[in-house]
Amino acid sequence: MKSILPVFTIIAAVLFIWTLAVVPMNMHLTADQAQRSGAIVTPDTPIARKETNGFVLALKNPHLIPLTYVGKRPNLPSPHQVAVEMFDTIFGKKITSKRSLVYHGWVTLAPTLLGFAIGTLLGVLLAVGIVFSRVMDKSVMPWAIVSQTIPILALAPMIIVVLGAAGIHGVLPKSVIAAYLSFFPVVVGMVKGLRGPDHMQLDLLRTYSTNNAQGFWKLRLPSSTPFLFASLKIGISASLIGTIVAELPTGAKAGFGARMLVGDQYGQPILSWAALFAAALTAAALVGIISFVERGTLRKMGMKPA
Repeated sequence: MKSILPVFTIIAAVLFIWTLAVVPMNMHLTADQAQRSGAIVTPDTPIARKETNGFVLALKNPHLIPLTYVGKRPNLPSPHQVAVEMFDTIFGKKITSKRSLVYHGWVTLAPTLLGFAIGTLLGVLLAVGIVFSRVMDKSVMPWAIVSQTIPILALAPMIIVVLGAAGIHGVLPKSVIAAYLSFFPVVVGMVKGLRGPDHMQLDLLRTYSTNNAQGFWKLRLPSSTPFLFASLKIGISASLIGTIVAELPTGAKAGFGARMLVGDQYGQPILSWAALFAAALTAAALVGIISFVERGTLRKMGMKPA
């Protein structure tokens, strides 16, 4: 209960601020629509004047405040509008329907998991090489750091175009971008974990005449397990972000990214926000699964889960 209370407190605070922000964000649009439909609006408040503060307009026209929460195409959807849209598109549609967020979620999830697996494998292999090879430490690690300075929004279209020219389409290009974002946290975490054992532990292994392979399996790898799981939590979220970003420049017809584009292009922000929150819940579920596996693994290893 003590661990859940702070989470709910933050969620409640975010919802409260969000609910308050809906009024000034939508007031100008609501007032303009109300004026066109003949509703009473204070005459001395010019609706079209952009510099008019939304709060001031709300104070002068309090009867319009409830309408800011129910607009069909609001600048900022209210929490209940997003919740209703998510419920309808998750539970009210068949999972094979292109209006179902479950359908779009699977389209995004497939390359996310593949990219996460590729990125994790690549990250672990690079980390092992960096720890046991001074040459790789001095050559590969700096390039891994530099690679993360390239904006993914600029890199994603290039990867899509290059792989498309090579005849590679579908899941793999998006998985490559997801792997690109997920491998770096794994590299950093595993390098930190593999270098975690202190000199006394390493000296003890040398006393027993162990080789590098035995030291890796018996000491370095077990000590790096908590770091690995911490990196995996970051990596899976980064993979999901990479997949969504990859869907944007390709003109994808399915996936969370495509759903967001549809909402933006057709002036239906509620669709975009519903897809955004669905992606956030998907990321939270994936991180939760990794946390569950982490607790079970650490208990079996005799370690105390964080």
